[in-house]
Amino acid sequence: MNSVSNIRVVDYEDAHQQAFERLNTHWLEQYFVVEDIDRAVLADPKTHILSKGGHILCALDDIDNVVGVVSMIAEGDGVFELSKMAVDPSMHGAGIGRKLMVAALDWYERQNGVQLFLESNRKLTPALTLYESVGFRHHPAPRPGSHYDRADVYMIYEPESRA
Repeated sequence: MNSVSNIRVVDYEDAHQQAFERLNTHWLEQYFVVEDIDRAVLADPKTHILSKGGHILCALDDIDNVVGVVSMIAEGDGVFELSKMAVDPSMHGAGIGRKLMVAALDWYERQNGVQLFLESNRKLTPALTLYESVGFRHHPAPRPGSHYDRADVYMIYEPESRA
C-alpha cells in the first residue's frame, strides 16, 4: 500500500484539469454512468465551480502527479456542495481521501460556510464511511430531485459531530 506521508494537498490549477476529469470519469464509469452535468463540470471546472465561488483541491504525490481531487461547489448564501471527490485507484486505502476531506472541511470552515452537503449513493460504502467519520450525517433530501440521477444518499456536515 502506498503511503500518504508524501502526499500534499494544493489548490487546483488549470494544469490539473485533465486529472480532475480523468479521476472522476473513472469512478463514475465504474459504478454508474457519466451524466450530462458531470461532463459539463469535469470539462470546464473553472466555469462551473471556480468562477461561482467554489473551490477545488488536488492531492499531489512527490513527483506532482494528481492522485486525488475534491471540489466544493458554491450554491449561494454560504451553502456549498462537496462534490467530484476521486482518488486514483492505485492509491485507494492510502488515506488520500481522508487527507482531501480534512483539507476541504478546513477550507469550508475558513469560508464561514452556513451549510455543506453532499449527494452520494449507497453503493459507495467506503466513501460513505469516510463522510460519516468526519462529521457528515444522513438527512432526507431537502428539495425534490437531485443534481444526479444516481444520488440516493443525502448528507449534511455537522461539525460538532466531527471525530
